[in-house]
Amino acid sequence: MKGFSVLFLLVAPGCLLSVSLGDNQDQKACCLSDTGCLMKELISIGEKLGTMLEKQGTMADNLRLMETRLQTSEKEVEELKRLTGGQPKVAFSAALRESGSGDTGPFTTDTPLQYKKVFSNTGNCYNPATGVFTAQVKGMYYFRFTLRNNLHSTPNSVAWLSKNSQRLVSVWDANGSDSNDHGSNAVVIPLEVGDNVYVVLQAKRLIYDDTMNYNTFSGFLLFTM
Repeated sequence: MKGFSVLFLLVAPGCLLSVSLGDNQDQKACCLSDTGCLMKELISIGEKLGTMLEKQGTMADNLRLMETRLQTSEKEVEELKRLTGGQPKVAFSAALRESGSGDTGPFTTDTPLQYKKVFSNTGNCYNPATGVFTAQVKGMYYFRFTLRNNLHSTPNSVAWLSKNSQRLVSVWDANGSDSNDHGSNAVVIPLEVGDNVYVVLQAKRLIYDDTMNYNTFSGFLLFTM
């Protein structure tokens, strides 16, 4: 009897197996043995592929988790920058006299005070030669000034804080029987770049200071806008 051939198709991921069978028993045994080995190998490959897919899925989940944590960390860093180093640093504080003691004033006209003893001037926005703070950053600022009058008779003390030519807040020491009077005032204001802030002593008034630094002018940037 003539031999015959049968084509077997074994379908596995990416595999095609063709087996030819004839009358010869040895040939049959050999082919069946090879087929069994290939099947085992295909099963093993399939199991390994499944394990790899599971690991890939786990890695993808871990990657998404890391991305979420990274985004959270970036937001926290941006917030920290905003609160600390993410904005310009502007702050100053100065007293009226560098040395000695005595009165400043009275002047014939309203006169900006020059606070010459500089304690700090971060950002270099305050000019001790003029007594004027000039904003270099648009933002919200805090300012405070103090004054002292050690007399109880005229002339008394009147001073105010000005933004450009606008009078904002004032301190007034009226006539009385007491002496060594102190006063202060403060304000929070928005400033544009180039705005000027300074303290003005009213005409025909005076203030007193010495090395104790009773008269001060200070300010700092709260936040940018």
